[in-house]
Amino acid sequence: MQAAVAYHERHKPQALVASRAGEVEVETYDDGFSGGKPHALYSGTKSFWGPLAIAAQREGLLELDETVGATFAAWREDPVKRQVTIRHLLTLTTGIGFGGLGNAVPPHEKALAVQLKDRPGERFTYGGIPLQIFGAVLSEKLKARQLTPHEYLESKILKPAGVEIASWRKLADGSQPLPTGAFLTARNWLAYGQYVLAHRDEFAECFKGTTANPRYGLCWWLAPPGAAPDTVYASGSGGQALYVLPSADLVAARFGGGGSFKHDAFLKRLT
Repeated sequence: MQAAVAYHERHKPQALVASRAGEVEVETYDDGFSGGKPHALYSGTKSFWGPLAIAAQREGLLELDETVGATFAAWREDPVKRQVTIRHLLTLTTGIGFGGLGNAVPPHEKALAVQLKDRPGERFTYGGIPLQIFGAVLSEKLKARQLTPHEYLESKILKPAGVEIASWRKLADGSQPLPTGAFLTARNWLAYGQYVLAHRDEFAECFKGTTANPRYGLCWWLAPPGAAPDTVYASGSGGQALYVLPSADLVAARFGGGGSFKHDAFLKRLT
């Protein structure tokens, strides 16, 4: 743990909180941050949606292997788009090209209109557009309940986890994005990791890679070389991270200010 803390401190540190067996072992803040100050997760926000999809499948709201076309006729009538499943969206193997990150996240309607560059399942391409399409599907399925995807996330995942989101960025149309936008404190980020650890068997489908990318599951990155094989983590721009190591009963939440921080280097020291 000391080696991991030292590495964190050399790479524009802002916050690091780590717990083992539910007890906090490390809590350190730098660069003007404190325990009560929220931080942007950036793409770390993606990690909420895989577990939520599992919860939604469990209660019969959706199936991971149902097509987007089952919800939207335009996709059902397209000879290529009709093959895209919710699993493709969450594993970023939809066939959509790179894009839709940061301030370029499109609203649902624009995301649905994007054309595919590759056949579904053949290539992993990082981006935010597939998550926005998932948001469009989920929004349709939740209309009868008069809930938004984010309200559903709150009730099914965040509230049970004891996680409070300080704020959530909004797009120009007033909607909240799925691939990015959450702000929360380090302790809340840690609490989410502890919840995932406690429910790792329930969320096991999130931690299976694909042929296109064996190191990416349902919105979660899987263990890099040198890390404990059961490691999973969420990653956001600028060195934001949430690490879950079941074999060590360990969770670590990290905020950073950019620089050359590397997950694999941190994990080698952490394990």
